[in-house]
Amino acid sequence: MGLVGILLGLGLLVLLAFRGWSVLLLAPLAALVAAAFAGEPLLAHWTQTFMGSAARFVAQFFPLFLLGAVFGKLMEDSGAVSRIARAMSERLGAERAILAVVLAGAVVTYGGVSLFVAFFVLVPMARELFARASVPPRLMPAAVMLGTSTFTMSALPGTPAIQNAIPMPVLGTTPFAAPGLGILAAAVMLGFGLWWLSRLEAAARRLPAAATVAPVGAGAAAGAVAAGPVDDRLREMVTLAREFDPAEIERSQPAREGPSVALAALPLAVVVVVNFVMAFVVLPRLDTSFLAEPRFGPTTLGSVAGVWAVIVGLAAAILLLLVTSGRLVPDLRKTMDAGANAAVLPILSVASLVGFGAVVAAMPAFAAVREAVMGIGGGPLVSMTVAVNTLAALTGSASGGLTIALDALGPGLLATAKAEGIEPALLHRIAVMGAGTLDSLPHNGAVVTLLALCGVGHREGYGPLFVVAIVGPVLALLLVLALGSTVGAF
Repeated sequence: MGLVGILLGLGLLVLLAFRGWSVLLLAPLAALVAAAFAGEPLLAHWTQTFMGSAARFVAQFFPLFLLGAVFGKLMEDSGAVSRIARAMSERLGAERAILAVVLAGAVVTYGGVSLFVAFFVLVPMARELFARASVPPRLMPAAVMLGTSTFTMSALPGTPAIQNAIPMPVLGTTPFAAPGLGILAAAVMLGFGLWWLSRLEAAARRLPAAATVAPVGAGAAAGAVAAGPVDDRLREMVTLAREFDPAEIERSQPAREGPSVALAALPLAVVVVVNFVMAFVVLPRLDTSFLAEPRFGPTTLGSVAGVWAVIVGLAAAILLLLVTSGRLVPDLRKTMDAGANAAVLPILSVASLVGFGAVVAAMPAFAAVREAVMGIGGGPLVSMTVAVNTLAALTGSASGGLTIALDALGPGLLATAKAEGIEPALLHRIAVMGAGTLDSLPHNGAVVTLLALCGVGHREGYGPLFVVAIVGPVLALLLVLALGSTVGAF
């Protein structure tokens, strides 16, 4: 009965979450269902197991959610993101509309700008470029997704994406884990995605011209749904999938004129450079013996160094942005408030998923599930891949699926990996890349939002998006698995 309860609780969570029910209510309810079928004490699991795990997630990662959301909102309202996007489109020209959209999305998200901030800036630019170049609008969501949600989220070393930070406290790694493998994986995702979109674009150009241009009213239609993400049902799905609450997008006023391209791009570079310097130069040289004191956990530098590096990188970029472009923001208080507020619902939503996962992992019947996953042929790398992919697909959340898998299986898989001579850095990169594949199924909140913003339905737009957001990352993941299993991390 215990296993039945786990499956029933998971099914209830997945089904009702994507019918628009709040995960803040569903996660504890689903956890209690699982506990009830196992004959476990309900109140103890709610207040101790569920809330304890959720609270630990918030304690570990709220600084990243907060600073990331504030930084993204400042970049938007100062006009920096729009300036970078325009510069990319001007430099590459309308004839390279797809490449311009992909690279603009990659630059801003690798530099730490929140995904939905990038969506709201890139979609209008993409709509204009695609219309001028006679590229069918059904390719627009795939181009935006390729640049913002694939290699810059899970593969490129040093990315400040929350998915890249989640394994660090568990595995004792840094944001730059397995950099060589990450760069190779990023090249596969980008190259495969651009190749596929170029094939679709070439095929579309062989059709009559009327079939390739944006339909009359497409721009207006897309503008009409721009407020769609603040709809309560879609908002719940969105904040479960990503780290920014889109309800705060329109709570402030963007600048009329942005900074120069150099000033706009400088904070993005600061995020990555300071992140690297903190992780490999500053923190290793500090005397952090105080972390062994009870008032700090106790903990170790390996458990917090990665998170600290990203926090300092984002904080430095925010300070630089305020100094160089703060005067351009029409209402700085509103912008800062909107950014801070945008971090709250996403982290609570993901933390609720984490709490559900903790209750499930505490059930006696879960031991059989754990043994089955740990016993999958191929060792801990394959086990981690299967677990993270499955949970990310079911929850529609890369960060939620990744955290649940690491909480339930991470210590055991890490111990097995070390016993087999597998570096934690390789396990880190596999876990993050595994979270960034099947999370982009049709029910994912980011996918639903992007299609709505582009004015394209699932029938027209999801096919190309599926190939660049799932097939390409899966191919890159298989490459990393093969190389990592034979030559290790590099």
